Amino acid sequence: MHIGFVSAILPDHSLEDVVKFASVSSFKSVELMCWPKGRSDRRYSGVTHVDVASIDSGAIERIQNLFKQANVQISGLGYYPNPLSGDPHESQTAVAHLHRVIDAAADLGVNVVNTFVGRDPAQSVDDNWPRFLETWRPLVRHAEQRGIFIGIENCPMLFGADEWPGGKNLATTPAIWRRMFADIPSPHFGLNYDPSHLIWQQIDYIAPLEEFKSRIVHVHAKDARIDVAALNDHGVLSAPKLWHTPKLPGQGDIQWGKFIGALNDIGYHGPISIEVEDRAFETSSERRKESLLIARRYLKQFIVG
Repeated sequence: MHIGFVSAILPDHSLEDVVKFASVSSFKSVELMCWPKGRSDRRYSGVTHVDVASIDSGAIERIQNLFKQANVQISGLGYYPNPLSGDPHESQTAVAHLHRVIDAAADLGVNVVNTFVGRDPAQSVDDNWPRFLETWRPLVRHAEQRGIFIGIENCPMLFGADEWPGGKNLATTPAIWRRMFADIPSPHFGLNYDPSHLIWQQIDYIAPLEEFKSRIVHVHAKDARIDVAALNDHGVLSAPKLWHTPKLPGQGDIQWGKFIGALNDIGYHGPISIEVEDRAFETSSERRKESLLIARRYLKQFIVG
């Protein structure tokens, strides 16, 4: 295992600046954001460190050389839209761009693309399922053909009123993962495992690792703090923002020693990619960088790389 970070926290930095920061700060990898240029509809979205819509052989060579000279890896390309949106234009745009991200990853020699399955939040899991299969079977087939492993992050995407009541991502629980991988059994279809999204659903974030060990292609390091008094007041059926706060690793409720120990037990040897969504560190570019260094310092006690 090694420690990297998600580039979304540095939206105002060029790719060159991101790689330089990673190198001088001793990060081993970066997950590069690949949103379509000029599009942002929520926090941490719309960040474009690789423009896959215009990438060509020259750009591919420059990116590869940049990372090689810095001795930093690309842990994956990231794009987190809603491919199952109830808005046909939004859905079609997301799927088309995902195809381009997969192709760009293959051309760059990166074997992981991280994303969301998506969901129409107004419909049940069962009602979303036919569209899930219709959309994702061809996407996974394309990833197979290009030698790419897709890592689905397990965030419910249930924060704002437009995401109520079901959230904008189906792949949130072990029961759904089990069904998902039964219906699309390709080994190229996996998980970008984030324990923080399980803790705020009141799900054991260590227990699923053994069952889904062959599906974990990438891991995000983000913590979550649960305000127990607020949870007891509002209940689990209320808006999660009322009692759940994303935090840096080590500043929330996750026991990182146990979690990383369990990753060692299942033989996971990939990146632990720090994802910062902690509002306490959003006041400036320097604070954002500090957040990555603080998180890295904490995780280093458990990881050599």
